[in-house]
Amino acid sequence: MSDAVLETRPLGFPWETSDPFLFCVHHDDAYPAGNERLGPAASLVGRNLGQDFELRDGWRMYHGEVVPGFPQHPHRGFETVTIARRGLIDHSDSLGAAARFGRGDVQWLTAGGGIVHAEMFPLLDRDAGNPVELFQIWLNLPAEDKLAEPHFKMLWNQDIPRVTHADAAGRETEITIVSGQLGGERAPAPPPRSWAARPDSDVAIWCIRSQPAATWTLPPASTAGATRTLYFFQGSSLRLQDRVFATHAAIAIRSDLPIRIEAGDDGCELLLLQGRPIGEPVAQYGPFVRNTRAELDQAVADYRRTRFGGWPWPVDDPVHGRDAGRFAKHADGQIERKER
Repeated sequence: MSDAVLETRPLGFPWETSDPFLFCVHHDDAYPAGNERLGPAASLVGRNLGQDFELRDGWRMYHGEVVPGFPQHPHRGFETVTIARRGLIDHSDSLGAAARFGRGDVQWLTAGGGIVHAEMFPLLDRDAGNPVELFQIWLNLPAEDKLAEPHFKMLWNQDIPRVTHADAAGRETEITIVSGQLGGERAPAPPPRSWAARPDSDVAIWCIRSQPAATWTLPPASTAGATRTLYFFQGSSLRLQDRVFATHAAIAIRSDLPIRIEAGDDGCELLLLQGRPIGEPVAQYGPFVRNTRAELDQAVADYRRTRFGGWPWPVDDPVHGRDAGRFAKHADGQIERKER
């Protein structure tokens, strides 16, 4: 059944996506020990600070100049889903909300009508390395929800379901269900105005990890016409049905077929992005996504005029202190705290 594979593309930076998704990036940085300011205890000489996207010594500063990460920047018209696999992320936004999350947590942010936020990577450990690994996925919003009230929801690691399948030889595949459902397990509800909140959207975001030579059959999507892409990013080889992949790739597959997945001799990791296309025009300028050029111009003008409510933090790149722990403070004052 080689026709199960529709298209393959090399993994770039970022990864290419299909409607209803707009963008996906895999950040994987081996940061060194941290300093007293929660930045790297290493020389920054020679780095293009503010625009450091070159992988040097196994890590990047991105737009950060003291702490790596992304100081304040705007979004409008879509959602970000940030899966923090390792390390920590400090969130601060124009609504006065804040969070520190990581180690398997997920933040789902509906930018809607407009929000400004910062995403910084505090390096807490002063005696050892501070690896940070995350996926950030941009999920589009339909026209009627593009100006929804901004909102973020935390999906804490312990609340995200995982399904483990053992094949005939006892080799296991674990599926982490960030969005959607598998068998009797359903992910926590997304924000209320999300495309994923619609039952017929069939949005699935799954992280799949297989032991060496493990096999598992990916079931068909529940909605006809859903797009489905497997991102093969870890492992030396992968077999889908009768097709073997020896290099990492974005693999668009049919969503109406069960597809047998077999890991190579050193196991594999995959990210699945699936959903029914929104099917509307996309006009995009950096962090602004609308349906027409006129709406896009208005988004830029609105941001220049209002700054989407302004920036209530004293610096552009706030971090929440060495002892903050994992928490979320929402715009309505609600506070969630989790174990470190």
